[in-house]
Amino acid sequence: MSNDKECTVDMEVCHLKKYYKAGRHDLLKAVDDVSFQIYKGETFGLVGESGCGKTTCGKTCLGILEKTDGKVLYQGKDVHSMTKKERFAFTKNVQMIFQDPYASLNPHQKVYDIIAEGIQIHKLAKNREEEQKMVTDLLEMVGLNAEHATRNVHEFSGGQRQRIGIARALSVNPEFLFCDEPISALDVSIQAQIVNLLMKLQKEKNLTMLFIAHDLSVVKHISDRIGVMYLGKMVELTESGKLYSDPKHPYTKALLSAVPIADPDASAKKEHIMLKGDVPSPVNPPEGCRFAGRCDKCMEICRKVTPEMREVEDGHFVACHLYNKEDD
Repeated sequence: MSNDKECTVDMEVCHLKKYYKAGRHDLLKAVDDVSFQIYKGETFGLVGESGCGKTTCGKTCLGILEKTDGKVLYQGKDVHSMTKKERFAFTKNVQMIFQDPYASLNPHQKVYDIIAEGIQIHKLAKNREEEQKMVTDLLEMVGLNAEHATRNVHEFSGGQRQRIGIARALSVNPEFLFCDEPISALDVSIQAQIVNLLMKLQKEKNLTMLFIAHDLSVVKHISDRIGVMYLGKMVELTESGKLYSDPKHPYTKALLSAVPIADPDASAKKEHIMLKGDVPSPVNPPEGCRFAGRCDKCMEICRKVTPEMREVEDGHFVACHLYNKEDD
């Protein structure tokens, strides 16, 4: 996070857990004791392999999913115990951009109606004329134009639909955007355009963003700080540049080693870490570190004791016994 940004906590996540019943006696631990903070005006990236729990974590933070345990505070208020009035204000201040623009927008609805819905619900326009101007301005803000408002969603490409989704999210002047893998369903040629648009809007409107993705190169490009999740646990958290220049956790190192490099010479010299074994089941996961069975640095303690997140350098947190001096 850059020094010129105000370090006010927008969202605080404390020991968050989200479990699902899996059979009569088993629990699927999708999110298991995760803690982090998101500062006002920053983009916080959450990364990990598919199934690691990052989207479930994000949706639980927003109250879309009920928590099993822990606490989520947004600007000091508990997300999971808000009054009806507080929840209404929260839904205006916190908006979501979905992963699949084909599933998240009604294909037979007019673009105007989709974008204007939030304006109408929150009574943000004085009259129809002001509402029309707001919709036009929003379309232009995301790279579309006024004539698109009268067309049905099914007439648009995936990239254009995602722009409509972004305009819908911005229609209520939110302060916080939750972006749930917003480019993973798009063509590679379009992905950079959407990421650049989000970065531009975030800077112009001083938005706080929680950006979830599995593509580490994208997350590096857009995020101020990054949290890495593995099988429901946060294993590393630090500034974007530091994570890429000096990763600590063996899992983070393995993920980064798989990121392609455009330079063939640099790619040839780069160490590629091949992970052994399979990801354990999130249903009653193994004792100790959940990465232990795939880690080439695994010690005896790793299979018995769950490592705690500790600050090993200024602003750099990691959950790994390699960095726990008490274990020596």
